[in-house]
Order: sequence, then C-alpha cells, then structure tokens
Amino acid sequence: MKILVLNCGSSSIKYQLFDMPAGDVLAKGLVQRIGEPEGKLDHQTSAGKKTLNQRIADHAEGLKLVIDLLSSGDPLKDVNEIGAVGHRVVHGGEAFTDTVVIDDAVLAAIEEHIALAPLHNPPNLLGIQVAQQILPKVPQVAVFDTAFHQTMPQHAYLYGLPYSYYQDERIRRYGFHGTSHKYVAGRAAALLGKPLEECNLITCHLGNGSSIAAVQNGKSVDTTMGLTPLEGLVMGTRCGDIDPAILFHLARAKGMSIDQLDTLCNKKSGMLGLSTISNDMRELEDLEAQGQPDATRALEVYCYRIRKYIGAYTAALGRVDAVVFTAGVGENSDYVRKTVCKDLSVLGIAIDLDKNGNARGKEIDISQPQATTRVLVIPTNEEKAIAADTFRLAQ
Repeated sequence: MKILVLNCGSSSIKYQLFDMPAGDVLAKGLVQRIGEPEGKLDHQTSAGKKTLNQRIADHAEGLKLVIDLLSSGDPLKDVNEIGAVGHRVVHGGEAFTDTVVIDDAVLAAIEEHIALAPLHNPPNLLGIQVAQQILPKVPQVAVFDTAFHQTMPQHAYLYGLPYSYYQDERIRRYGFHGTSHKYVAGRAAALLGKPLEECNLITCHLGNGSSIAAVQNGKSVDTTMGLTPLEGLVMGTRCGDIDPAILFHLARAKGMSIDQLDTLCNKKSGMLGLSTISNDMRELEDLEAQGQPDATRALEVYCYRIRKYIGAYTAALGRVDAVVFTAGVGENSDYVRKTVCKDLSVLGIAIDLDKNGNARGKEIDISQPQATTRVLVIPTNEEKAIAADTFRLAQ
C-alpha cells in the first residue's frame, strides 16, 4: 500500500510517500514559502531531484502540486494508487491516546485544542482539510505528538496550581515529540535485544526543539515539555525551564506585553539568546572550538540542562537500560554527547570517544564495555513511524 505522510506548517508542507509494509521511501519533498511572492517546491524520487520556483497561493495549491508530481509516472501512474494519508498533528490533548482514523469528531477535537498549540494545530488541521478535498475517497489518519505521553501518571503531569485549572481548562503536562520518542524506544529495545515492555530508557530528542522522555517498560512516564513545547530543555530559540516570576518582573519593570513575552520566550531565547550569536549548533560548536566565550557559555548551559534531566529521570525510573540520543543535534553532535555524558560513571554511563566520534547517521552503541547503562545513537524517523501507524489503521 502506498502511504502519503504529510506534515503541514503555517507556510510549508513536508511530505514523504512510502511503500508499506516494506517502508521504502518512493518520494519526498518540501513545499516552502506558501503565500509569499515566490514559493518553492523541492521534490525527490529515485530518478533524481526537481525544483519548482513559483508563487504558491495556499496549501490547497501546494498539495495539488505535490499530488501532480507524485502521480506523473514516477513513482505513481495514478493518484488512486495512494491508499491512505497520514497526518502529523501536534496536540491531541487528553482526547487521543493513539493514532486515529479522521472523522468529523476528530476534526472537531483538533480544532478544540488550537488554544494549546496555536502555532501548530491550525496548519495541521488545514492540511487535513485540503487532503480530504483533493483525495476525498482516501482514508485520512491523524498521528498525535502528544499521544505517546498519555501514559504519564497523574503525579507526573499535574502542575502545582489549583486543581480546578486542570478540571476546567485541562492545564497539565502533555509532552511532545511523542512519535520520535516512541520510534527510537522501539529501535533501542531491538538493539538491546530485549522486549520493549522490559526496557527502561531515557530518550533525548535534541534538535532546534528538544525534549527528553522517561520510558518505563516501554511507556512514557515523564517528559520535559509541558502544556506547550516551551517547557524543559534549553532549545534553539526557546528558553525552557525558567522561574515564572521572571515574566511578571519583566511585565512590570519593562512594560512588556503578553505577546512580547511570548515572543521573547519562544523566539529570542535559548541558544540564540544565551549566545547572542545563533541558534545553529554547528556554528556555535565551531566558534566554541575557536575559544569564543559567548558560544561556550551557551553550550555549557545547554549540555548541563540535559545532564540534569538524565539524572532526574534516572531517579524516576530507578533502573535505566540505555540513554538514547536522537534528532538533528542528538544524532550528529559528538561534542554534545561527549559533554553530556562526561563523568556520569555514577549512573553507569561511560562512552567510547572513538565510537562517539564516528556515530553520525548510524544506529550504534557508543558505550564502553564495562558501562551498565548503555548510550545509544539512533536516527529518528518520525515519517516512517507515521506511515506504519497509518498502514496499520488503513488495513
């Protein structure tokens, strides 16, 4: 079955076409700058790459271009070969604990959760609606970033606020990157040679947005992101954990509005704010190697926060089989992995520096032989995980 996976942003459409159940990628691409004077579509198949530079008025036009390219003979001869469409949806709240086939009730629930993910759920919802219009007879499936974390116990997801705010507004920890955490947890179990249900793991999804999950017997029992993707680790432009009173102070002392504080925390903080230079980890690592103190400062804070959460989640789990690094930074930065894991022998962690330096793009155990807690590098594949879930339900 041919499965089309869509990840719609506010001005973009990221897509991959899979042949399931084999999991082979038949085509992939990215539509960018939707609604701007000149849009761009990068499309790739086994035959090569193709780029279109033209105005793309809206998501409907962008997705139609994608469907036309996919069904032009390579890889599909006809649009009817698409058996199902899987959509990444960021926030499903408590309504969804697993992947679901989309119907009117699901659409209504996604819309209801827009307030919890105002930057993500609207384009996710729009992508579903456009796909339904273009492919009206094809099953549409929603895969939620929050679903994997719905196994968290109450003591892990409640905040220290009046309980009525949870009862009335459902203010609680939800967590994100669930598709990635679930995928790498499964791959980690395979590498360890154990059933997932017997594995305790700390999975570190480190990219421009970052989160860590504590996975006990294959289920998420805690995670660093909260009601929104702002909480937790220091990220590319997000502040992560801070004293909430800082915002009250800035509002009073600087006269900053709610919108200004939102922009500050989400877009001007994190590695960009700490370094005053960039949120690009590759650039910051290069500058740190040259002795640039601003880059060093930011990287020290970044790595320390990860170390601290690994320690906390070790305490929460009691026993840890492996710490897993994944996503753009986790998979590719030997500097971050080395710095985070340094002097963690008290947790049973000891990495082989040669293996760590040659881990890019591989599924690999970078631990020293005597380590009791393994350290794994596992490239994530959220699109493949979405395709697998979509295939399971479409059948």
